[in-house]
Amino acid sequence: MDKELIINANSSEVEIALLEDKFLVELHKEKNNNNYAVGDVYLGRVKKIMPGLNAAFVDVAYEKDAFLHYLDLGPQVKSLNKYSRTAQASNSGNRPQLSKFELEADIEKTGKITQVLTSNQQVLVQIAKEPISTKGPRISSEISFAGRFLVLVPFSNRISISQKIKNADERNRLKRLIQSIKPNNFGVIIRTVAENKKVAELDTDLRNLLDKWEALTKRMATAKAPQKIISELDRTSALLRDLMNESFNHIHINDPALYEETKSYIRTIAPDKVDIVKLYKGKRNIFEHFGIDKQIKSSFGKTVTIKSGVYLIIEHTEAMHVIDVNSGHRVKKEKDQEQNALEVNLESAVEIARQLRLRDMGGIIVIDFIDMHEGKNRRILFQKLKDEMSKDHAKHTILPPSKFGLVQITRQRVRPEMNVEILEKCPVCDGTGKIKPSIIFIDEIENNIRYLLNDQNERFLKVGLHPYLYAYATKGLFSLRLKWFFKYKKWIKIQSMASYQLLEYHFFNKSGDEIMM
Repeated sequence: MDKELIINANSSEVEIALLEDKFLVELHKEKNNNNYAVGDVYLGRVKKIMPGLNAAFVDVAYEKDAFLHYLDLGPQVKSLNKYSRTAQASNSGNRPQLSKFELEADIEKTGKITQVLTSNQQVLVQIAKEPISTKGPRISSEISFAGRFLVLVPFSNRISISQKIKNADERNRLKRLIQSIKPNNFGVIIRTVAENKKVAELDTDLRNLLDKWEALTKRMATAKAPQKIISELDRTSALLRDLMNESFNHIHINDPALYEETKSYIRTIAPDKVDIVKLYKGKRNIFEHFGIDKQIKSSFGKTVTIKSGVYLIIEHTEAMHVIDVNSGHRVKKEKDQEQNALEVNLESAVEIARQLRLRDMGGIIVIDFIDMHEGKNRRILFQKLKDEMSKDHAKHTILPPSKFGLVQITRQRVRPEMNVEILEKCPVCDGTGKIKPSIIFIDEIENNIRYLLNDQNERFLKVGLHPYLYAYATKGLFSLRLKWFFKYKKWIKIQSMASYQLLEYHFFNKSGDEIMM
């Protein structure tokens, strides 16, 4: 499978598109000021204990307090709290060594949160789920650091191995190897990609994770709750860490600084892949150049049409997501109803698995497939859906189809669902229901040009227009652009933007940043 990563960076956010065989399967957006990403570690302060919920609300400097359940404390939370107090009381040159630290007894699984935490207590926590809708972050005090091959779990001595590594000899080799290089009081989870890796690669990964823990303990000495202690990797690096394998062929980035950072990171995790990182220098928007904008427009929204004419209706509610499968005009006369239903359902299963990844839909998903009467066909559909969902790295559970043709899925949700608004506003009324006089539209643009060039003294000016208006402004011997040149004595660059609405326009400076009017 050919995998490509297309990264579109601008001043406010980074958009990341994952393509498999030129087909968009994942879309991620990361704000440049995202302070509550999954994996970030905070020193929080307990605001309120809720015995009825067996949970606590913790202040991590977010507008809403974070939620910490007793089951998310981790068995070694007493050791963590004791170590945190020691680290804060010590100076930077006399930090406690976890490898020599005496661990406390594990807490009981059926215990009460009042036995562990008290109001106003400082506690070290990690973001498990980002703030979603009206909810604050979900947090855990079972700290872990994910690397390329390993996951480091402080205050534990357990070594766990991914269930996807099936070979018994390889599992034994990895366990013996990690046992020989890991320090005391550090647990390790061996990831699937560690299979058949050499000791030097695993040791390097482990050292990097231990350095991260050392950086955390160093900052603890001067930290005051609520405060971020250490950040998880940015979304780009985290994706590369988790997904990078031999099937990755290209990574295209439009930002020189991010290009250098990504190249440097890949040099540490996969040196043989460093040449696949390319800096995009084209004039068109990178998503437009690679056809991603068009795929986004066709993949989001309430109705998703598949090439054969089959289409899905996707509805979102507070409690769950509902997907309805419709055959459309796809009916083969030479086949009976049962066979047609099976083919439509199998084709829909592929697209549904893609939609769950693309939109990052989490929680409960109910799918209404076309009814099939034969149990054999329902089993074929169930296996097809499991095979397609196996590509999804989010934790999920799929139940077999019911007699009504319903399939229930639960999928892990750690970030807000990806929702892209694809419906365009009316180009003449701007969504108000009243028509704007289009005859003065060009005058409106020219007034802004005159203001930017004369009053704002902009030395470089680029205007983005819909392709129809671009043609109107640039075609002909004495084009509108040429008239502007003679009038203002400056050449105005005009760019065609296929993603714009008909009467939409924006101005940009030499750096490509939008000039806000």
